[in-house]
Amino acid sequence: MPITDEEVALAAARSGAAVVRAMYGASLERFEKTASDFATSADIDAENAVIDVIRSARPDDAVTGEESGRAGSAGAERMWLVDPLCGTLNYAARTTLVAVNVALRVGRDLTVAASADPFADEVFWTDGDRAYVRRDGVDEELVPSPESRLVDLNLDPPFPNEPGFRVVRLLADPGFAERFHTRVLSTSLALAWVAAGRRAAYVTDGDPRDNVHFAAGIALCQAAGCVVTDIHGQPPHTGAGGLVVAADRETHAALLEMIGGQSPPAP
Repeated sequence: MPITDEEVALAAARSGAAVVRAMYGASLERFEKTASDFATSADIDAENAVIDVIRSARPDDAVTGEESGRAGSAGAERMWLVDPLCGTLNYAARTTLVAVNVALRVGRDLTVAASADPFADEVFWTDGDRAYVRRDGVDEELVPSPESRLVDLNLDPPFPNEPGFRVVRLLADPGFAERFHTRVLSTSLALAWVAAGRRAAYVTDGDPRDNVHFAAGIALCQAAGCVVTDIHGQPPHTGAGGLVVAADRETHAALLEMIGGQSPPAP
């Protein structure tokens, strides 16, 4: 029987996660990307492991990797988006809050995705219709919940919507402090946790279109039934950019109101 796309995503994410887990705590070579960003040999090796699985199963598909860039036809209908180690700075500091993200975009739609937590030995995945977490070979359907009131904020640059919006200003909003509890995970694993009911919401700036950091998490949250928009409440990839992902509409509406309060009124 032919292997399905979701099985490819699961196998690829697990392969990358095995590398990340095996290299944890080792002396890692660093490769500077910018003055404030770097990759490690674990990022490179994990990406190679992920892409090897994809290439073996889907040799005609295009792939965009965080470290290796784009490979395959420029006009390819099918594009795999790979972030082999989301949370590199955490990992390099021997902090285990990281994820291995794999997603498939067909046309404009994210159709399948997997986000592996190498240290909890969990893989969050979707077939495009529903979302699950796999532990010990058993799948449990993801159910979002606002109950925790924990909202994860991505405080890392870039901030394309400043000065009208800065995620960090939510921390000073009295309404935010009254309603929510802040977390700063610094990895897109937080998106999978919104889908799983472990976070009430996630907020970030930036452009999520074909973004290897966010693609898998967006697909998971959409399949789980979360509310997923840009920072102005528009569908992702259509407006100002950024992401507001919430377990329910009430939480989402509250966050949009706070974000809207950052922008000065139009003259």
